[in-house]
Amino acid sequence: MIKKEARGINDFDLGEVQEISEDYVITERGLAQKNKFIIPKILSSCYDGHNLHFNISEQEASKYMQ
Repeated sequence: MIKKEARGINDFDLGEVQEISEDYVITERGLAQKNKFIIPKILSSCYDGHNLHFNISEQEASKYMQ
């Protein structure tokens, strides 16, 4: 799932999956100004073959932004 898109609730863009650890999925969004998210795996809901989906809203995602 590395380099696949990550999406939150209402198709919120969480960027591209960069790394998957035992407990977290690390994503990165943006070109010039990059945002990095470190999201607990437990919040992932499904992988549809193209996107990894998470049960978090845009507002909740700010808690996981580095």
